[in-house]
Amino acid sequence: MTGAANGMAENPILLAAGGTGGHVFPAEALAAELLRRGHRVGLVTDTRGKGFGQGLPELPLYRIPAGTPSGRSLPGKLMSIVEIARGVFASLTLLGLTRPVAVVGFGGYPALPLLLAARLRKIPIVIHEQNAVLGRVNRLVARFAARIATSFPATHFLPEQAVVTVTGNPVRPAILSAADVPYTAPDQALRLLVLGGSQGARVLSDVVPAAFAALPAEMRKRLRLVQQCRAEDLERVRTAYMQAGIQAETATFFSDVAQRLAVAHLVVSRSGASSTAEIAVIGRPALLVPYAHAMDDHQTANAQALAQAGGAVVIAQDKFTPERVAAAFADLLGDVAQLTDMAAHARSVGRPLAAQALADLVERVAAEHRQAAAAVQTVSKDHSVKRTAA
Repeated sequence: MTGAANGMAENPILLAAGGTGGHVFPAEALAAELLRRGHRVGLVTDTRGKGFGQGLPELPLYRIPAGTPSGRSLPGKLMSIVEIARGVFASLTLLGLTRPVAVVGFGGYPALPLLLAARLRKIPIVIHEQNAVLGRVNRLVARFAARIATSFPATHFLPEQAVVTVTGNPVRPAILSAADVPYTAPDQALRLLVLGGSQGARVLSDVVPAAFAALPAEMRKRLRLVQQCRAEDLERVRTAYMQAGIQAETATFFSDVAQRLAVAHLVVSRSGASSTAEIAVIGRPALLVPYAHAMDDHQTANAQALAQAGGAVVIAQDKFTPERVAAAFADLLGDVAQLTDMAAHARSVGRPLAAQALADLVERVAAEHRQAAAAVQTVSKDHSVKRTAA
């Protein structure tokens, strides 16, 4: 179903996101899919937001005030509430000018003012939750959302009355292309990819090199390692691998993560929403280390969802020691059949069509809104005709 074919192209669909890539990536994936279907799309973020919409420069980007009250002092919380109120008023004006048929929120406080304004304007709201735990902002608006789209079949803190559709978490086009590469069991070389999220992870730099150094010499010789590190950790990580006789490539950022995921025999990673979705879509076995201080411990919930499917081993950060990790590596890398099974299990829960499924849901909500508005107009005309006749 396309927007142009169904008369939906004249009014836009507004997507609200901001903050981390975990919110921005799925929003941009949905925007691209809606554009492909002929819809008008607008992007909304806060005045501080950077990066949102860079991949879709042809789309209008609206910036509104927003505050983040979590974790701040009382004066800071009060200022944030004032900023949110300013954002609601700005959003009401924006909604009056654009007259969208639906508003889609991807979590994070930059989305909150627009969602509250949409509620006041009686514009239908769809929220998308990337994690296995409903985020704070999504929790605030969930009770009046027309639909909630989730990435995981089991998502914590959903309201009982919520209308929920499991769409999955949309991933980047490069990941979808890499998903066509089948998993190849290790033969001689053991290719490992170590990722710490968008900012790297100090614990991976502290523990992983020592764990690999503790492996038997024959296994160390077979390792072909790629690791993302923080800039301040690069030199010591390189030195540690060199001293252990391990062939390793380290960098603060890899622009070709999708291709590196596709050739990896094992992935070591944090378990943010985007990371777990990408690992599952490509279908690679993983050792996951949830970030211990993530809001509502959502990374542990994400990791456990993949582990329960059989696609990952999870080690909590407080138990992520060189000895424990070395034992896990030896077990995984020494069992080709286990790695192959894990890859298949991970792929089985991947949702490569998440962007399409989310776009289908948004279109249904927009169509229902249009039908309801048309019915109201028809009733109003009927009443007007009767009054005139009288």
